[in-house]
Parts: sequence; C-alpha cells; structure tokens
Amino acid sequence: MKVVTTSIPATSLPSTLGVVLAGGLARRMGGGDKPMRSIGGRTILERVIARLSPQCDGLILNANGDPGRFASFGLRVVPDDVPGFPGPLAGILAALDWTAANRPEIAWVLSAAGDCPFLPRDLVGRLHEARARENAQLAVAASADQSHPVIGLWRVALRDELRHALVVEDLRKIDLWTARYPLATVTWPAKPLDPFFNANTVEDITEAERLAALDATS
Repeated sequence: MKVVTTSIPATSLPSTLGVVLAGGLARRMGGGDKPMRSIGGRTILERVIARLSPQCDGLILNANGDPGRFASFGLRVVPDDVPGFPGPLAGILAALDWTAANRPEIAWVLSAAGDCPFLPRDLVGRLHEARARENAQLAVAASADQSHPVIGLWRVALRDELRHALVVEDLRKIDLWTARYPLATVTWPAKPLDPFFNANTVEDITEAERLAALDATS
C-alpha cells in the first residue's frame, strides 16, 4: 500500500505527517470500524482523509487487525506495537516511530480521530501557529470548552519519552502525558457545527447525517 502524499500550502509551516487513529474497539458502536460507517453517502474515513490530505505532507492510518479492510483508501496502515490496546497514545507512538524510520525529514505528526468527519480545514496551520507563538512542545485542539487531546501536533523527537511512559509507567491518558510539556491549546467555534464532533454511538450517526447537510452548505 502506498502513502498518500500531498503538498501543504506554501507557507513557513513545517512539513507535517498526518495519522488517522482508527485503532479503537468501537464498543459503543457494537464493534467494528467506526470510520467505515457512512454519512451522507461517504464513509467517515473518506471525509477525514479529504479534510486532512491538503494540510499534511502525507497520511498514514493507525489500525490493528487485518490491514486489507482499508486497502481501498490507499493509506499505509501502521498498527500499534504496544500490546493490549492501550489507547490512542499507542497509535500516536506508532506514527512517531514510523515517521522517524520512513520520513526522517519530518519533525511533526498531526493526529486525528478516525471518527471525526468534520475536521477543520485550518487544523494544521492553526496548531502550528499557536505552538510556535507559545514556544510549546505540543499543541491540541479544543471546542465548546472541551479539549480534544487526541487531535494534536506531536514532536517526533519525543517518541522515546512517550514509549517510556506507555511501556514502563503504564500511562494511558493523553492529557496526563501532555501535561508534562509546554502545551498550546487552540479553540475552534462549535457553531453552526462542532468540527470535532465524533460518531461514537449509533445515535451519533443520525446526528452526523444532520450535520453533514449543514457542512455541505458552509
């Protein structure tokens, strides 16, 4: 499988690899792959890829199990290498390790949840700008007075520290790890729709259909 590569806009922003995190167990959805659910005639994953591709210098997919189920999307599938489904930090670590080994010229990785179909089109740019302005090591997104730490910028150089936290310290919560570093938080408006709405339940799919109609007119 190839890596989908795109060119970020001609700005001073550093090249950034995007990773779509799809390694969850989707228990609230009854199992299966949440990003493969359809909204408005397109899978959630298609929508995520369409939002991130113009902003990133390549995309990969973090997922466990048979990678063949994602073959039609043309993304390199990178599984966790920390056993036991320890959560999104393991997916972020897998992306940092893959980037260091395969794209050593890239110093930053943007992570995004694979069940967020309405991600902002200025996500990478605003996170980088805030990170640089605040001299932060990491940057995460927020909306409606809520932080979304799974959606953020990660410095590849921190991968050994992250592995130690996961494997040696058994740390699982993203916000506990990000609290160790200077962190920039960037807030997006939640109206007319929250760009970080995520489809966690069957009921959320119904709401996502309504929001997709709003998104199409924005």
